Amino acid sequence: MSGSWILSSLLILPLIGAAFILMLPGDTEAAKRNARWIALFATLLTFVLSLVAWGRFDPSQSGFQMIEEHDWFSHAILYKLGVDGVSMPFVLLTTLLMPISIVASWGIENRVKAYMVAFLALETLMIGVFEALDLVLFYLFFEGGLIPMFLIIGIWGHGNRVYAAFKFFLYTFTGSVLMLLAIMYMYWTAGTTDITVLLKTAFDPKVQIWLWLAFFASFAVKMPMWPVHTWLPDAHVEAPTAGSVILAAILLKMGGYGFIRFSLPMFPDASLYFTPLVYAMSVIAIVYTSLVALAQENMKKLIAYSSVAHMGFVTMGIFSGNAQGVQGAVYLMISHGLVAGALFLCVGVLYDRTHSLAIASYGGIVQRMPLYAVAFMVFTMANVGLPGTSGFVGEFLTLVGAFQSNTWVAFFATTGVILSAAYALYLYRRVVFGVIEKSNLKAIADLSPREIATLLPLGLLVLYYGVHPQPIIDASSASLDVILRTFEQAVTATKTAGL
Repeated sequence: MSGSWILSSLLILPLIGAAFILMLPGDTEAAKRNARWIALFATLLTFVLSLVAWGRFDPSQSGFQMIEEHDWFSHAILYKLGVDGVSMPFVLLTTLLMPISIVASWGIENRVKAYMVAFLALETLMIGVFEALDLVLFYLFFEGGLIPMFLIIGIWGHGNRVYAAFKFFLYTFTGSVLMLLAIMYMYWTAGTTDITVLLKTAFDPKVQIWLWLAFFASFAVKMPMWPVHTWLPDAHVEAPTAGSVILAAILLKMGGYGFIRFSLPMFPDASLYFTPLVYAMSVIAIVYTSLVALAQENMKKLIAYSSVAHMGFVTMGIFSGNAQGVQGAVYLMISHGLVAGALFLCVGVLYDRTHSLAIASYGGIVQRMPLYAVAFMVFTMANVGLPGTSGFVGEFLTLVGAFQSNTWVAFFATTGVILSAAYALYLYRRVVFGVIEKSNLKAIADLSPREIATLLPLGLLVLYYGVHPQPIIDASSASLDVILRTFEQAVTATKTAGL
């Protein structure tokens, strides 16, 4: 199914919006207001266009669709775009969360034009990661996203923002240097960086080990996996609210997407070989970071460590190598994007009123903010994995997949479900229930219409996909079947050959 314009348009639209903002004269109140509205209009238009792309997408087809291909650098590198059942849901998630993030940033007063341009550029780069069908193009989008997020944290963040921004950049960039070396080797071996060709290229099992490790270094930091997760809490705490939303909801998912797109189908033997290592790192992440979350006194840090634990379920599901595990990993990433994004929006609501992220600064706010208490409860329950919310479906499927592969891994990972209930409910009780003792909370205002507009669509989607998960499962099942079949055939062939 060819799409000669639609995927490129998804990349271009935010940049057109950014260009219009840059042409606004001065830094007057009118320019700030216009910059906000242009950014919102550009992101909404991109979201509508992504729905058009979804309407043209055929979930029953396993291959890439709406392919656009143009020569770039004398066939050495291609400008090639396409989507399949794995990437399309992430494109929709990205375009959905961007207008919500813009609305959540309405109160930004410092360098508004630059702020909106940074977010629009970030949207183009994030969408490009999920659309790219050339390995070098993927790398450019993958690494390019670091720059606007580095600026967002470093300029519009809080407190120790410069330290957090540099730590985020250096961790993620260093991990990706090894991936660039692997891409160069793959080009010299296969003579192309076309992902569709590389997926059919059989690399030597011994070489796969090194290629897998190079890609793993990049994706593990991006997710992030234990023990290279330490940049994430700092980045979240110092980032502005919308920055935390995009960081948790989209940027973290690029690592999981990379494992599914590249590690399993391109390096199947190495993926099987390193499965025990990934299992060990995943279980440690689930249990250890859940215990660390339980000890946090900062709301953003607690949710950040919670994200690391949930990404442990994702990697465990992906490397289980079966349909339930990988399908659960995809579902959990989409669900976590909605839930974690909403939780950071909830924290941002309180921070805008009190300028404090300390859990001890709150208590009893249900008496003054009943709407907020309900919204926060829905997303907290989804974060725990309560049946009836989208969080349950993904966690359950990853555990089923892990159980089929290794019962002990599933057993230890299940303790993470118990610990997640402990830290999430402990947070909710201390913030929402009790008696209002702080004087600044006695007149605190409930959700405004703008804040309701950001939280309501996410809440409805979390509940809808909790009781009706089929749309996401159906969208990705055909593509995942091909990836898993390729993985199993390659592993079987290697074992048969005695390698």
